[in-house]
Parts: sequence; structure tokens; C-alpha cells
Amino acid sequence: MSEQKSEKIKLKERPLSPHLTIYKPQITSVLSITHRATGVFLFLGAFIFVWELSAFARGGDAFECYMGFATSWLGIFIAFFWVLSLFYHLFNGIRHIFWDMGLGFDIKTAALSGALVVIATVITTIYFFYLFYKA
Repeated sequence: MSEQKSEKIKLKERPLSPHLTIYKPQITSVLSITHRATGVFLFLGAFIFVWELSAFARGGDAFECYMGFATSWLGIFIAFFWVLSLFYHLFNGIRHIFWDMGLGFDIKTAALSGALVVIATVITTIYFFYLFYKA
């Protein structure tokens, strides 16, 4: 019984691993989590794209139903964030290719490349929607 007690005491004295209440998020960790989330969103958005293609192939009422959704505020909102996710995933993927080559690991370069990914994502998404909805 004394062994169990000493084990409990040892466990209580062990330091805690960093977690959300202790760990300060860094740009690289936030962008990594965002990269995974955008990947999931792109996967889910692919179902809407398949719906569009099948509605286009069936024509008539099916296409009208899809276009009703696509031109609604919800459809435009989802499309905007899907395109944002697409560009973010693209630019961050390019950043990861450089990392795979062993480039850009120092803190300043990693922070700069992360900021460039975010800036490029926002600019290209806004430009894409400007071109798309200009017509």
C-alpha cells in the first residue's frame, strides 16, 4: 500500500505538459491548425461541387434548385469561405514545400512567410470574387 501512495505522490509532482491555458499560440501553430481546418472545409465543399455538377448534368429543376442555393446569401457565404480555404491551402502548401526543402525554418522567416500566406490569401480571394461577381 505504501508503494501505491508513493506512486500517487510522484505523479502529482510531475510537471504538466503545455496546454491551451499555458501555451501561447505562435503564428506557425495557428497556421498549421488553420491549414488542417481548411483541408476539412475543402473536403466538405467538394460535396457542394459534386451537387453542382450533377445538377448541371440533370438540368431543369435540379439545376434551378442548385442555382437557388448558390445565389442565396448562404451559398455565396459558403463559396467565399471555400475559395478562401482553397487559396490559403494552396499558398500554405507552397510554404510547406519550401520547408520540405529545408528552407525558411528560422523564426523570422517562418513568421514572415506565414504573414505572406495570409496576405496573399486575402488579396487573391477578394480579387477572385471581384472578377467573378463583376459580370
